Amino acid sequence: MQSHVGTHTAGAGSSLRDAARLGRALRGDLVLPTDAGFEQARRVWNGFVDKRPAAITYCADTDDVVAALSFARESNVPLSVRSGGHNVAGNCVCEGGLVIDLSRMKKRSVDGKRHIAWADAGLTLAEFDSATQAFGLATTMGVNGDTGIAGLTLGGGFGKLGRRYGLACDNLLSAEIVTADGRVLRASADENPDLFWGLRGGGGNFGIVTRFEYQLYEIGTEVLAGSVTFPEAQARDALRFYNEFARAAPEELSLDAALVTSAGERMFSVSIFYSGVPREAEKVIAPLLGYAKGRAVSEQLMRKPYLQVQSAADALFPRGRRYSWKAQFMHELTDDAIDALLDIYRKAPNENALLVLQQVGGAIRRVPVSETAYACRDAEFDCFPIGMWDDPDRDEENMGWIREAWAAIRPYSTGAVYVNNLGDEGQDRVKAAYGPNYQRLLELKNKYDPTNVFFLNQNIRPTVVLPKR
Repeated sequence: MQSHVGTHTAGAGSSLRDAARLGRALRGDLVLPTDAGFEQARRVWNGFVDKRPAAITYCADTDDVVAALSFARESNVPLSVRSGGHNVAGNCVCEGGLVIDLSRMKKRSVDGKRHIAWADAGLTLAEFDSATQAFGLATTMGVNGDTGIAGLTLGGGFGKLGRRYGLACDNLLSAEIVTADGRVLRASADENPDLFWGLRGGGGNFGIVTRFEYQLYEIGTEVLAGSVTFPEAQARDALRFYNEFARAAPEELSLDAALVTSAGERMFSVSIFYSGVPREAEKVIAPLLGYAKGRAVSEQLMRKPYLQVQSAADALFPRGRRYSWKAQFMHELTDDAIDALLDIYRKAPNENALLVLQQVGGAIRRVPVSETAYACRDAEFDCFPIGMWDDPDRDEENMGWIREAWAAIRPYSTGAVYVNNLGDEGQDRVKAAYGPNYQRLLELKNKYDPTNVFFLNQNIRPTVVLPKR
């Protein structure tokens, strides 16, 4: 039978009464509900998440992680792992258990000659990018500067360089990980290769990764970036053009897009990111600019610092707002799919709501499905409605629109989903994220975490019987 999720039965008051012992064992800090900083410490990026752990450990190093993990297991309390805390589901904070927080583990180093970076799990994308850009180097890393590199990489790792260089996990060379039994292992192509395979897309199911090693690429410090925005009257035709142009675009060009609202008007906006040879940029982007002439309401295109582009969306998604989305992959935007997108976006509950098309494909597709745990290699777009709001009284209105939008788009999707975009959606959706790799991941879970210590994630449930507690 399958193991149960969340079967820890000991109450927080009794099970963590020895918390002072843990505090003495740490080089970092222990925060308890009675401490002045607890309210701030328990908060994450998504203000919709409101959980009260029994304790939070801010780990200073890998030894602290081992100590915190051992304490949680001995105390029989649930544990969660937090790095950037940017996940929409909020699984990095547990109710009544121990949060193992890595956000203060910030060591990083870059070998500019070998194009390799080593990074602790507490780094944000902005911190990582700043270190690599000092050498004019980069690798695929998300779209929000305050996202943590750990969760992003372990789930796959989309980003504007993905079509050229593959996912963040495709550029992972090795990882240091603390497993459920407290061992500290190195996972790479040569050491524990089965675990290395699972870490590249399998999420936090197999342990706590404390350090990453990445392949870097020379891109310089500036890229060509901007956007073209069309009014609603032009949106249907613009979406048709976008579908054809984006799917045929060279891998150096990344074209995310979204249905947006500005000053009460529905619009369709295409984001342009080109990291290739500057002298070829005009030829590559000319068809889009030519189409936009006389149709677009705004065009912005210029060379910008890569770091600026990487953090450009941060202001749009501030910490503490209430967020919800539900994603699915698409191969193409058929006319019926475009009509469905436009129709459902007209019902968006407020001007902050978005309907996003994140372009994938390119180098991501070239990696065989069996090469890494990440399995959704053949998609062209990741499509998801995003709800953003502040008033808790508007929760159902916004989340209802998310569900309705997802259902409207569903007939045109591949049926698969990006694990980093999953909310609390059940086992069928977890299996949809891993597709043909799920069985191999299950075997790996049985090997490295047979009692499901790491269950607060998009969980791969081990096929074992848990002892009664």
